Amino acid sequence: MRFEKGHKAATRRHIIDVASKCMRRDGISAAGIAGIMGEAGLTKGAFSPHFESKDALVREALVSALDDQKHRLDEDQRRGMDLEGAIRRYLNPAHLEDPTSGCPSAALLPEIARQPLTTRRDYEKGLRSYVATLAALLPDADAAASSRRATAIFGLMVGTLQFARAVPNATQAEQILEGGVEAALHLARVPSS
Repeated sequence: MRFEKGHKAATRRHIIDVASKCMRRDGISAAGIAGIMGEAGLTKGAFSPHFESKDALVREALVSALDDQKHRLDEDQRRGMDLEGAIRRYLNPAHLEDPTSGCPSAALLPEIARQPLTTRRDYEKGLRSYVATLAALLPDADAAASSRRATAIFGLMVGTLQFARAVPNATQAEQILEGGVEAALHLARVPSS
């Protein structure tokens, strides 16, 4: 059977998108190839022509999710969103309830730490890119100081989201989110010399 030009690339992109959502929803370990391919509407046998291993798919799915997250922040920044808006967009009830299309760090960080070195290097590269965009929203003139503070702010945001997802009480979860917003904004202030 012949396919139109671009079919293989489109299928590969579809598998990566589905895998990224499955992994953020279920975890990397729990997201099996058969389940991912089934959700993609494909057979397990269609996996091999696109990826050499599950590790390769994990790496690409993670990079894709990080790229999407950075792209959203870039778009928000172009529309004039300030740092408080970016923090509130991250720490909100909609993001809390939807890990499948949300931050891969908040959904997968403990599992990312157990991935092969190549995957962790790609994660680090995506993380640096996201943090650089976040740092550009800080009032500091010193790039190194902005990067350190943006990293700390992002770490606080990720931890806050994970913490809020862990509690079953919706009111408590929203209070955790708001506390995280307040703490992140406090970190964002220019430290007095």
